[in-house]
Amino acid sequence: MLDKLEAINQRFEEVSQLLIQPDVASDMKKFKALNKEYKDLDKIVVEYKKYLNILSNIDNAKQVIATEKDEDFREMAKEELDELLPQREAMEDTLKELLIPKDPNDSKDIIMEIRAGAGGDEASIFAGDLYRMYSRFAEKHGWKMELMDATEGTSGGYKEIIVGISGEDVYGKLKFESGVHRVQRVPATETQGRIHTSVASVVVLPEAEEFDVEIDMNDIRKDLFCSSGPGGQSVNTTYSAVRLTHIPTGIVAQCQDQKSQLKNYDKALAVLRSRIFEVELAKKNEAEGAQRKSMVGGGDRSDKIRTYNYPQGRVTDHRIGYTVYNLPNVMDGGIDDFVEELRIAENAERLKEGATAE
Repeated sequence: MLDKLEAINQRFEEVSQLLIQPDVASDMKKFKALNKEYKDLDKIVVEYKKYLNILSNIDNAKQVIATEKDEDFREMAKEELDELLPQREAMEDTLKELLIPKDPNDSKDIIMEIRAGAGGDEASIFAGDLYRMYSRFAEKHGWKMELMDATEGTSGGYKEIIVGISGEDVYGKLKFESGVHRVQRVPATETQGRIHTSVASVVVLPEAEEFDVEIDMNDIRKDLFCSSGPGGQSVNTTYSAVRLTHIPTGIVAQCQDQKSQLKNYDKALAVLRSRIFEVELAKKNEAEGAQRKSMVGGGDRSDKIRTYNYPQGRVTDHRIGYTVYNLPNVMDGGIDDFVEELRIAENAERLKEGATAE
C-alpha cells in the first residue's frame, strides 16, 4: 500500500507543476481534467502524510521503549504507543477506502428523470413529492437544480419531470437513486381510508459533455411544436418547444420549459446526449464484463429499490435492508443516511473484488 501511496504522491507533485504551465492554462479542456485530478489526489495525499507522521511516531515510541533506561520515559512511550496503534489501524482503513478505484462519472453533474408509474393520480402526486425531496437535498448541498421538461398531473404532482442538477460529486451521491420508488399511504382522494400502493420511477443519468459522446448532427431530427401547460400568452401560439430524435438509436428528448426555442433546443440536446451516453456506457461495461449485478450497483430501472410507508413513518431501502423511522425528514430532503449507507455497501463490494483480484 505504501508503494501505491508514494506513486500517488509523486503524481500529485507532477500535476501541481503541470497546472502552472502556460500551455496547460490555455487549454481549458486539459486544465479542467488536471484540476479535477489534482483535487482527487489531494484528498489522498493529505491522509497519506498524516499516516506517515503516525508511522514515524510509532517508530520513535518503539525506539524509546527499546533503548531508554528511565522507566518514566519508557512508560510514557508505551502510553503513546497504545494511542498510536489504533490510529494507524483507522488510518489504514481510510486509505484503503480512498484507494478504491472511483467511478469516473462520480464527479459529473446529472440529469434526473422522475415519472409516475402505477397508481393513477396518486402516483403523479408521489412523483411530485420525490421531486421536492431531491430539490431539498440539492439545496442542502448547495447544488443548482434546473427544470428541463415537465408534464403536470391532473390532480397535482407530475406525470413526468426532468431536471438538471449541477454541483460537486452529484452523480456520485445520487447514482443509486435510479429505480422504482414505492409509496404506501391513504391518498387524499380516498374516502374509505384505505391504504394504496403507488410507484414512481427515478432515472439518474451522468450529464454527458461533448467529448464524452460524439453525435453526428445529421443523425438528429428536430421537430418544433407549441408548448403546453402554464406559461402565459406564448403557450399554444409559438413553436418554441423542441423535440429531438436520434435516428440511429430512436432515442428522443424534448424540452418546452423555456419560451426561447434556442434554450429549449440546448436543454433537449443535453438530455439526448446523456441518454445516448448511458446506452454507450452500458455497452462498454458489458463488453468489459464490468456490469456487476450487485445489490447496489445494478441500476435496473425496473427494480423496486425503496418503500415509503406513511402509516408507519418508515422508509426502507430494499437493496441493503436499511430502514429509518423518520419519513417526514426523509421527504424533506434528509436522504443523507441512505446515500452514505449505499456508498459504504458499494465500497465494501469493491474492496472484496479487489481482494479477490489480488
